[in-house]
Amino acid sequence: MGAIGDIYADLETDEVSEEEFREAVEEKVEQMGGLADEETAAMLLAHELNENEVNAVADIEPGMNEVKFIAKVMSVGDLRTFERDGDGEDEPDEGRVINVEAADETGSVRLAFWDQEAESIAEGQLDVGDVLRVAGRPQEGYNGLEVSVDKAEPDADATVDVEPGGGSTIDALSMGQSDVDVCGVVLDTDSIRTFDRDDGSEGRVANLTIGDETGRVRVTLWDDRADRAEEIDPGTAVEIVDGYVREREGSLELHVGDHGAVDEIDEEVAFEPDAAAIERVEIGETVDIAGVVRSADPKRTFDRDDGSEGQVRNVRIQDATGDIRVALWGDKADKEIAPGDEILAADVEIDDGWQDDKEASAGWQSTVVVLDGAASAPESGGGDQQTASADGGNESAGLDAFADDGADEHTDDASETAGDADATTGETIEFTGTVVQTGDPVVLDDGEETMSVETDERVQLGQEVTARGTLRDDRLDADDVF
Repeated sequence: MGAIGDIYADLETDEVSEEEFREAVEEKVEQMGGLADEETAAMLLAHELNENEVNAVADIEPGMNEVKFIAKVMSVGDLRTFERDGDGEDEPDEGRVINVEAADETGSVRLAFWDQEAESIAEGQLDVGDVLRVAGRPQEGYNGLEVSVDKAEPDADATVDVEPGGGSTIDALSMGQSDVDVCGVVLDTDSIRTFDRDDGSEGRVANLTIGDETGRVRVTLWDDRADRAEEIDPGTAVEIVDGYVREREGSLELHVGDHGAVDEIDEEVAFEPDAAAIERVEIGETVDIAGVVRSADPKRTFDRDDGSEGQVRNVRIQDATGDIRVALWGDKADKEIAPGDEILAADVEIDDGWQDDKEASAGWQSTVVVLDGAASAPESGGGDQQTASADGGNESAGLDAFADDGADEHTDDASETAGDADATTGETIEFTGTVVQTGDPVVLDDGEETMSVETDERVQLGQEVTARGTLRDDRLDADDVF
């Protein structure tokens, strides 16, 4: 085959034929005035041809001079016309553009075809499902990343393993994706916030979180669409229409602007939380945890440095591996959460709490969901792995097991068949612990669990006391505190 043939074969490109490549090599040798032989000239040409090749759609970034990639056509938009600015005395020129959504296994991108190419596509010369070899210039478009196409050719031999239609799933979202349609169940909503734009107008923004069987994502709603965060209740199945994907603090968010919508749908959407084992979380991590609420303290208010009022509420949740205090800040302190509820606390930060105990902080970026049914949580091994039991089977110690076997210790209506019902209500007990909250109620912590205590006795933070009295509704009505 020879050196030039070998170099051409390594190109793996259909942009030029081997004959055209050899002719270009001869021209390059002549241009360089004998400073390079044919093999060197061939290597230089190969470098030029491969310089802008990207391995996948996910590798495309705004600001690249030019990219070349393979992608499958997922949808074809409508032809639109616009007026270009006239040059001097010339009349404005009419331009044409058509947008095409294309994707590979790593993500999707909008392709902008112009003028004659746009007209050809509008006339049916491009079909959904076609695989294209594309060369063009990436840029940040109105709804995310787009590529202004310089050249695109069908490639019947290339394979791209994505299928058009049917919407998307949350785990398939990728940075720069636009025209996204995805269904999910609303897990959490936030209140509307306002801000001042550079032009002096007032903007509005709100957030909600949705989940499906593949994961969850935070949705940012802009201006008129922000009202949907207050109109839709958690647990409602919705479809996000014409959203676009952005990144914030390392996480993907789905944005909905003037061209998008959040529509309620009459469908069942499954959501399965993927929570970390509580005993394995480490200080400094941001994690998802799930468990049954063992105790829920009253909401407390405080003054911030800027003079505004804040609020926080502490709850303690337990899974099959351990328990942890969760601080609910801001609007999350208003959530209706009671002992016995099963909750998911997503994107919580693990901090160093009272007496070196770990504590989870649920702030503005977190999602707190009261689950309708039992949600699986991992064993002490962490992740999705199960630990093999001694008899060769698999132990499954998720929230189902804890809710069935332990929730009776914290709720009045627990099943008497769980075996612990006699230890729940009306029993006289003693509880010794350190005062971690004063007021009504006093909260004691013995290092393993907390207890809310109703008492008129004056106690101080950090004081170790023993409370004796009757346990009612997960609170100790103290007759004596000493």
